[in-house]
Parts: sequence; C-alpha cells; structure tokens
Amino acid sequence: MIVDGCGQRCKCILILFSALFAIVGFAMVVLGLLLRLSSETQGLFDIDLETQEFVIFVVVLLVLGTLMLIVAVCGFHGACSENINSITIFAVLLGIMAGVMIGVGVLVLTQSKEVSERLAKLYASIYAQFVNKQDPSLKATLKIIHEAFDCCGVAGVVELLVRDTCPEKGFFETFKLSSCPSAIRNLLRNNAPLIMSFFLATAALMITALVCSSILSKAIRQDRQAFPVTNSAPLRFSPKALGVWRFVPLC
Repeated sequence: MIVDGCGQRCKCILILFSALFAIVGFAMVVLGLLLRLSSETQGLFDIDLETQEFVIFVVVLLVLGTLMLIVAVCGFHGACSENINSITIFAVLLGIMAGVMIGVGVLVLTQSKEVSERLAKLYASIYAQFVNKQDPSLKATLKIIHEAFDCCGVAGVVELLVRDTCPEKGFFETFKLSSCPSAIRNLLRNNAPLIMSFFLATAALMITALVCSSILSKAIRQDRQAFPVTNSAPLRFSPKALGVWRFVPLC
C-alpha cells in the first residue's frame, strides 16, 4: 500500500529524519566508545570524585546514541513498510527524547552557575591528581581541556606545574591565557542561552518528526479502511453453458 498526498510527504520527511537520527546516534556511540576506551581519557575513569561528571557524561552519550539508533530503525521500518506499530514506537521514543531535550535546555539556562561550578571542580580534581601522580593519560586529558578552553592550569599565565600541557602561544599572547576554572565558568555562563537554544531547536525538529509520524499513521489507517485487504481464496476458470466463463473458488 502506498499513501499519497500529505501522507506521502510526511513519509519522505520521516525517512529523512530517521537518516539524520541514525547518523547522529552512530556518531554519539562512536564518540562515547572512544572516550571510554581511549588511552588519553582512561585516567578519568580512575579519578576519585564525589560525583564523576565525566563518567556520567560518557554513559549518557552511549545511552542516548543507542536510543537514537533504535528510533532511526523504527522510523525507517515504519515509513518504508507503512507499519503502524513501528511508527508508534518511533513516536513514543521521539516524544520522550524531545521532552528530555527541552528539560536539559531549561536546566542549562536556569542552573548554568551550578553546572559551571561542578565542571570547574572536576577540572581542579584532574589537575590535582596529575600533579600528584604525573599520570600520562591525565596529562593528555589536561592538554585536551587546555586546548578546548584556551586556558592554562589553575594559575593562568604564571602556571608552572602543567606549563607543557598548555596551548602554544606567542610571547604576548601567553599573557592572555586565563586559569581554566575561570575560563570554564565564564564560557558556560556567557553561552547558556546559546546552549539552551541548541537543545530547544533539536527538540523542535523532533516534534516536527513526531507530527509527521502522526499524520502518516492517520493516512495509513484511512487507506486501509478505504481499501481493506482480504484473504480471498485462489480462483480458477470453469467453463459453463453457453460458453460463459466465470471465476470459481478452488476450495
């Protein structure tokens, strides 16, 4: 059965969204596995913290990526085969993810100060353990953080203990380097509205796909009601009087 009109357009949109979710979900799973298995970040899983934000982030990344792959599979199967059950599962999972995205976006905006403080404390813990242990994996992790936030240790320009992990700058540019805890706090606080907008835009795309899945399900049901599928018995030709042919059941 092939739907037409608005249902056909929604079917194409659903396939497009499923492809997008598959790509993003696969990328998230790969990134999560790399962060978990990479020698450069392995030391983070051995850090003694009251709350291991990095470990939680990696777990969330893997779970969310896997969930997006499941959503993509259900979307592909439901749209291509016009299977209402798959479309329903797709819609339910998508609705949950859209709600989570909205919640995270609002949380980032309202709790940006607390989140930035926790991440700053996480960096301070990594810094302290590297200074004490001189672990190569922690050194590589510090270098990644310093490059990402364009900062240097906990002292900025006068940093001595981790100077070799800081970004390479010219003589005058070196004096512009700030401490990483303050750089992390400022980045999250100043860009909280932008981060929230990203999550809300993602949620809006998911809601659009959710609406399309609802329209497609309705179109499929209407087509099935208009053209019901019956399991009719096989037919054969049987000659009758006056040379008239008609179909008669084999059984």
